[in-house]
Amino acid sequence: MQFASLGSGSKGNGTLIEHQDTCVLVDCGFPVRETIRRLQKLERQPEDISTILVTHEHGDHLRGVMPLARRYKIPVMMTAGTARYAAIRPGDPVKVIEPDRDFSLGGVAVTPVSVPHDAREPVQFLFDSGIQRLGILTDLGRVTPHVVDNYRDCDGLLLEANHDPDMLAFGAYPASLKRRVGGDWGHLSNYQSAELLERINRTRLQCLVLGHISQQNNAPDRVSAAVSHLVDGLSRVIYACQNEGFSWQELI
Repeated sequence: MQFASLGSGSKGNGTLIEHQDTCVLVDCGFPVRETIRRLQKLERQPEDISTILVTHEHGDHLRGVMPLARRYKIPVMMTAGTARYAAIRPGDPVKVIEPDRDFSLGGVAVTPVSVPHDAREPVQFLFDSGIQRLGILTDLGRVTPHVVDNYRDCDGLLLEANHDPDMLAFGAYPASLKRRVGGDWGHLSNYQSAELLERINRTRLQCLVLGHISQQNNAPDRVSAAVSHLVDGLSRVIYACQNEGFSWQELI
């Protein structure tokens, strides 16, 4: 199994997961032309995508999903709550999934994990090939026991480290947006990301990606400072960026 990112942040997200002949795109927050450009940088085309999975309806995750799916006839899977806000048209290739109920894509078991976020029915995703286990975990306001239980044993993990609390508090965001981002239904701070890492089995991790790093309220060096004592023994620690995402990472 391998995974890569088209980009990670509040201006657009998209993560590719491949196993054998199956290529899954989790979210697409970019216009179609930009999505194609970013796919080509990873040596992929829209025709390579087997399925698009959607975590929730916010624009940085959903914006390009339906235009891309319609143009290239790609099946889309999302929760009923997300589908209510996805501007679905009759005939669109959309299948509704249930939070916390597994399904299979090309021999990979997929778990849509319910998370606390200010969306209608948000989920994040786990992928299990039977040998490797990959977790995608962004866009949640707090670390819950349910999240820890599901993400405890991963070989690869893309984990949100959205904001530094001091930068958020003294930054330019209006007070209402600061409360949203830093609240229990917003995004994980660097220290909450560290809390999750403390509570999972890090000895199994082959690759950790810290992503959805705010360009206004965070910086990679602040993320690194918050988690460095927890990741010293890991062979691959990557800080995903908005413009470049990250290149293919293989799990063995």
